[in-house]
Amino acid sequence: MGQGLWRVARNQQLQQEYGEHWDHCQGADIYQLLRARRGKEQQGFIDLEMLPPELSITILSYLNATDLCLASCVWQDLGHDEYLWQGLCKSTWGHCSIYNRRLPYGFSYRRLYMMLDEGSLTFNANHQEGISYFMSKGILVDHPKELAKFIFCTRTLNWKMLRVYLDERRDVLDELVTLHNFSNQFLPNALRDFFRHIHAPEERGEYLETLITKFSHRFCACNPVLVRDVGLSPDAVYVLCYSLILLSIDLTSPHVKNKMSKREFIRNTRHAAQNISEDFVGHLYDNIYLIGHVAA
Repeated sequence: MGQGLWRVARNQQLQQEYGEHWDHCQGADIYQLLRARRGKEQQGFIDLEMLPPELSITILSYLNATDLCLASCVWQDLGHDEYLWQGLCKSTWGHCSIYNRRLPYGFSYRRLYMMLDEGSLTFNANHQEGISYFMSKGILVDHPKELAKFIFCTRTLNWKMLRVYLDERRDVLDELVTLHNFSNQFLPNALRDFFRHIHAPEERGEYLETLITKFSHRFCACNPVLVRDVGLSPDAVYVLCYSLILLSIDLTSPHVKNKMSKREFIRNTRHAAQNISEDFVGHLYDNIYLIGHVAA
């Protein structure tokens, strides 16, 4: 961490000192400049407290929570700056109900970060206890839309626990689906984006059918022009999604020796979705062949 701080602070200070000549300095031997400067001032590390506050905050904003805690041992006032901890909270947990409330006097984003981290760890061990923890601390309110926004904007939740939770809370799942915008996205890419937020189950079952049904309706709602011009419908998208999943397994699994050809895929898919053009189905095959699995 110290070396990282040195590099960032060094560049910031040199840019201030050399001003408009900084571009020329970058092409020169920076090491010699630093060596001469350090020999003159007899210092091996830049003290952030000697810099302008806004510059020090900018430098520390590059740190994660662990490194910022370590930095606070050296620069206590800077390391506890609320602006830095607010940024860490919102970059890790993009939406929380507490962000939209009037915060009481003495509120600490550093303390909030610790509670959010504790709640995420609790959720990853037991989803019910994790959600209860968030609500007990006033971080979340028990409303489907608020819970869906929290899940949509958070990347620290275990996908297996999240899958179990969404299977139990279909109202939250409904709101989570509506947060996706699939406008002007090619179908396989939209399906990848969908499964990136809502992980597909490992086996086919009622939950997978529910996910694909909800995705199909949402995709058509986001692409009315495609529905009109190509002839897509929720039922047709549903069939195409299953075809894409099966094709993904066929082309990517090392256990499948005889891979499905493009002609076979077009024939099988158009047999189930007759209104879809051969060219459109062919483009679907090309996408899976070139990019890979839709639910990886």
